[in-house]
Amino acid sequence: MRLLRMMPGYGETLIAEGDPSLDSDRDELVRAFRKQLDDGMWAGVPTTDQTTGRREALLVTSFEQVPADADRVLFWPRAAGGAFARL
Repeated sequence: MRLLRMMPGYGETLIAEGDPSLDSDRDELVRAFRKQLDDGMWAGVPTTDQTTGRREALLVTSFEQVPADADRVLFWPRAAGGAFARL
């Protein structure tokens, strides 16, 4: 599994890579996953519908939600703005 950060103008940046079935790799993947979420990133797992071939993304908020057969998880920054200003 690869954890990739998407950055506008830079493409994909590898954050971590490993086999989630190995305890040592899984611990590193979970740590890297949590850091990205703590930094305010969105996380998604690319999926393809087997019948239609349509490509989508499954949004996840914890490492446990990532399907076991996922080969990558993409992180991208949340859109700027949209927050209510406190007066």
